Amino acid sequence: QLDFEARGASSRDIMGLVEKLLRGLVEHLKKSAREELSILGRYGVLRVPDAPFRVYDREDLEAKYGGKWEVELARDIREPVWVVNIPRQFYDYEDFETGRWDNYDLYLPGLGEVLSGARREWEYEKLVKKMERDGVRKENYALLLRLAREGRLKPTAGAGIGVERLVAWLVGAEHVCEVQPFPRIPGVVYEL
Repeated sequence: QLDFEARGASSRDIMGLVEKLLRGLVEHLKKSAREELSILGRYGVLRVPDAPFRVYDREDLEAKYGGKWEVELARDIREPVWVVNIPRQFYDYEDFETGRWDNYDLYLPGLGEVLSGARREWEYEKLVKKMERDGVRKENYALLLRLAREGRLKPTAGAGIGVERLVAWLVGAEHVCEVQPFPRIPGVVYEL
């Protein structure tokens, strides 16, 4: 997994950056790895996605697909899409007035979620309130809370991208284990 944060960035900033990176990656692969993509049967299939990517609200997807919305969405989409407003960890920014979360996941066709990101909480009082609400042990985050209390946390946004999942999508693998050097499959032991 590759994680990154940007101080002062908005969710839209990070989403735009990821869109440029993904488009550039596909464009570069189509130019520099034509033979390899052809062998995999992906050259004519893999195309540079249009930007900006479509944005879906998680609440709308739940209303449309029900509890299995993630599986159904991955099956239905033909282009990368964003899903926003996903209830998550205490450190993802949440607007207490609207109940909306300022976060985003990137979904790829046929694969599903490949990136999760968010604008981050940085205010001490909000962090403590959310930790108490969610039953998070504050002592496990003593350093984070100290920095927030001292005003040393600043607004940031960032994301973590699953590199193996991204590679699986690029090469058309049916499962991420096909691109892992040592897949973690229950009951399978590799001899070296």
